[in-house]
Amino acid sequence: MWHAKDVYYLSESTGILAQDLGKSLLCQFPEISFNSEKIPFIQSVEDARKALAHIMSQSGGRYPLIFSTIMQKELIEILDVGEVEFFNICDYYLEHLEEALEAKPIRISGTSRKMNNSAMAKRASAIQYSISHDDGSRLKDYDEAEVVLLGVSRSGKTPISVYLATQMGIKTANYPLVEEDLKNYSLPPVIVRNKRKAIGLSTTARNLHRMREERYKGSRYAELSTCTDELNQANQIFLQHNIPVITTEDRSIEETATQVTQLLSLKRLPHL
Repeated sequence: MWHAKDVYYLSESTGILAQDLGKSLLCQFPEISFNSEKIPFIQSVEDARKALAHIMSQSGGRYPLIFSTIMQKELIEILDVGEVEFFNICDYYLEHLEEALEAKPIRISGTSRKMNNSAMAKRASAIQYSISHDDGSRLKDYDEAEVVLLGVSRSGKTPISVYLATQMGIKTANYPLVEEDLKNYSLPPVIVRNKRKAIGLSTTARNLHRMREERYKGSRYAELSTCTDELNQANQIFLQHNIPVITTEDRSIEETATQVTQLLSLKRLPHL
């Protein structure tokens, strides 16, 4: 068994896809140490030869792993040599899709990242909106939101709002349930009016206590009993208004954001 391996991510474009796919596979081998390098924008025969020469000078004789999303066959032929372990991710699936669809692929890398002007404008608008409507700001504009995230303080509303806007192009407002809301088991009228867009974020009392202690150690706000009471009150509000709830503990921001879009049947922008 190899104890260490050199890994190269090759692409005609940015290399992000090759890197993401390669890492998702390599993480299944935690006992092996991987030394990785990304080589993007391999778009000509000269680029491919330079890339291979670099790889051989760095890792020759050790059979480095190459994860590639290159689609030009003449470039693949240069890079797929016996001294490397070559995994051409896109080409494998393209050949199968070509047979299944009975059509020829265009074989142009980076197509999925070429956003049209309207998509770019929508994402910029979503980012601006989400920043302007963070933490209960500008409630009067909540009718424009595609998502309204609700939760007690430190339940993860802001980072999820940012992710929804920047990565998915979704206008997201977030509102912290304040003491008045919790004690009265109520929501502002503008949120009630838009509750079909609302998602409640919750967590465990111990997790909330831990997060609050990091910023306000020893405060009444961070006490476990306070966290328990607030979460119970928030969950009652969500139940009363029939608002779906996502528990954020042990979930990444990406996972939570994806679940938000699923619950509200939202689609991310194309090519994002």
